[in-house]
Amino acid sequence: MSRLSEFRALEEKLREQLQALEDMKQDKALQEEMQFETELRALMEKHNQSPQAVIALLDSNHRSVPEPKQPVSRKPRSTKRYKNPHTGEIVETKGGNHKVLKQWKNEYGAETVESWVL
Repeated sequence: MSRLSEFRALEEKLREQLQALEDMKQDKALQEEMQFETELRALMEKHNQSPQAVIALLDSNHRSVPEPKQPVSRKPRSTKRYKNPHTGEIVETKGGNHKVLKQWKNEYGAETVESWVL
């Protein structure tokens, strides 16, 4: 490409960009945004605040961090002792997820095994 054609191509791009800039200047939404920015900067200067301080202030209000919940503490489970009258075997457990206890409940029934509590 010759220098003259390169120059004319750049000149045309510049004209297009200048036209786009003029079109944007006429945009009402852009004008309102620019006015807002000007007023906001003046307000920040009046109150001696930086953009970071304003962002931090707005961000902290936006998040509304919930209060940390107090952990719910349950009363510790008491140990239950079961004695199988057929075998004499004793099982101690704090919950119902004990292997032998489950076997007994499957074999003899849950109500029967619960009656074996010591």
